[in-house]
Amino acid sequence: MPPAARRPSRSSGPPGLGWEDAAPAPVVLVLGPEELLAGRAVARIVERAGVPEQGEDRARLERVDADEYTPGTLQVLASPSLFADDKVVVVTGLERAADEVLADVAAYVATPLTEAVVVLCHGGGQRGKALLDAVRATGAPVVVCEPLRSDSDKLAFASAEVRRAGRRIDNDALRALVDAVGSDLRELAAACAQLVADTAGVIGPEAVRRYYGGRVEATGFQVADAAVAGRAGEAVSLLRHALATGVDPVPLVAALAVRLRVLAKVGAARGRGAGAAADLGLAPWQVDRALRELRGWTPEGLAAAISAVAQADADVKGEGRDPRYAVERAVLAIAAASGR
Repeated sequence: MPPAARRPSRSSGPPGLGWEDAAPAPVVLVLGPEELLAGRAVARIVERAGVPEQGEDRARLERVDADEYTPGTLQVLASPSLFADDKVVVVTGLERAADEVLADVAAYVATPLTEAVVVLCHGGGQRGKALLDAVRATGAPVVVCEPLRSDSDKLAFASAEVRRAGRRIDNDALRALVDAVGSDLRELAAACAQLVADTAGVIGPEAVRRYYGGRVEATGFQVADAAVAGRAGEAVSLLRHALATGVDPVPLVAALAVRLRVLAKVGAARGRGAGAAADLGLAPWQVDRALRELRGWTPEGLAAAISAVAQADADVKGEGRDPRYAVERAVLAIAAASGR
């Protein structure tokens, strides 16, 4: 058994590892609903334990789902035998396990066998919380597999996927890829693999557009970007696509308001000197972009756009009869006010 499989000392437990850092131990908890990351964590542990999926009669991998688990199963599977000195036992679906299953696994966690690596997979939620607390209390490693919700996390994930394949992707292509593929991590990983396989050199935005140009998600901020730039046709097209795919009018108006608020804040700070923008609480790239965009705006135009969004905000929250029309009217007003 590799050195990493030795039983950890008792502590409050680590705050959480990424799937790339998953390593063998007598008990490892893989926690979270993101199936792609959980699957990778399990595969990494199995690989590092030196236990192949099949073959080699002196090494074995055992898998059992909580739905098929009966009390005593884990102790039996983890016990050494004449034909398998090193074992990895993977127990999946603990987030839906019956009470007797959770109790049995918790009993094993209290006194695990050091000859085996036991990987406990829990998809998150409150079910089995006592077991999760028991695992953490032993100091066993916890691999966190939560969905990537922020754009920055998705960008970092895609960049790492390409880098692991020995390739590079430029920033514009990376942004375009995340916009095109969306939030499904499996699709994003598959898209990265396809671009790596089918292109050469540094992956640029043209390659992304060639493969995924027709799949750009119409988010509120994309609508706002087009409207602020004065591209009325594009903004309305994106807006209608967003509405057709189930985006609520309220966050769409909120995205418009955020973009205009940034313009207004940077515009006001610009009049107070070059250093004032640093005190706005905005990222440097937000300030730089706003400064570029403000070249096409007058104070009167910005005031008209903000007024249009304020009216749309009231309309989508109950004062208007048609929230969809209210958003479209605001988008057209912003585009018309740009450069005015």
